[in-house]
Amino acid sequence: MRYTLRQLEYFIAAGEVGSITLASERLCISQPSISTAISHLEREFGVQLFVRHHAQGLSLTPAGHKILAEAKRVVQQAEGLYAAACEVTEQVRGQISVGSMVTLAPMIMPELAHNFMKTFPETEIRQFAADQGWLLGRLRHAEIDVAITYDLQIPEGVSFCALAELPAHAVVSEAHPFAHKPFVTLAELAEEPLILLDLPLSLEYFFALFFNEGLQPKIHSRSSHQDVVRTMVANGYGYTLANVRPRSDCALDGRRIVRVPISGNHRPMVIGTATLANIKKSRLVEAFEQHCRESISSQYIPGMDSPFS
Repeated sequence: MRYTLRQLEYFIAAGEVGSITLASERLCISQPSISTAISHLEREFGVQLFVRHHAQGLSLTPAGHKILAEAKRVVQQAEGLYAAACEVTEQVRGQISVGSMVTLAPMIMPELAHNFMKTFPETEIRQFAADQGWLLGRLRHAEIDVAITYDLQIPEGVSFCALAELPAHAVVSEAHPFAHKPFVTLAELAEEPLILLDLPLSLEYFFALFFNEGLQPKIHSRSSHQDVVRTMVANGYGYTLANVRPRSDCALDGRRIVRVPISGNHRPMVIGTATLANIKKSRLVEAFEQHCRESISSQYIPGMDSPFS
């Protein structure tokens, strides 16, 4: 066999996202490394795996679709060998695929993953950051082992273990009139321009906060990128709603933002781990879930500031 599992993983990532650039971001691997792996596999198999579209990414050829499905099976079988060895030796080792909600990943995953691999040196974590719909879809197709996400529309067949609550709050610029208030009401916010974090299921949660009070928010603009929203807020375009509590109170351009509690009793987001229900978990997955339970609580969340007092 003149190809490696790593090359197959690079090919799988590019095939799933249709872009070497996006595959590079997903795997935290350089683009030339992924391109080289794909070229090697094409020479080895004697087929063209992708059609390259100038400035528009990649699309799988018919042969590429077939080999992608087989490559996934090969990688899953290889990972199964580690799981089998763990059961026999009672060691925690091997590779685990962990997906994280895109708004949580930059804060939670660095500390969480580092400490887990430090505790279990024979393990490796493949990390994916995406929205709720993507995570649940990949979980149900067994393409990731665990998702660290919110309790938003968890489907049948997926088990959710709650770890911590994150109440919603408003985020404003330091020059905003609300910045020095001890709290703000949804009625007050409804009169201000909203910079909406536009992610599937998350935006429904934010809308529900207003609708449950008989209110309608005034949407100024939308973005699916958390840092874009924070920077617009810091520059005075309006306010946003959030549940995460980054330790930094600055946007990427250095301007300061302020978190303001929302008065009233509103449903919080709940962080937890999601796994497939009714299947036997490997020792590796069980160890990672236990690590999450020990590391994440309403009193302490990796990478986040303390809750409002």
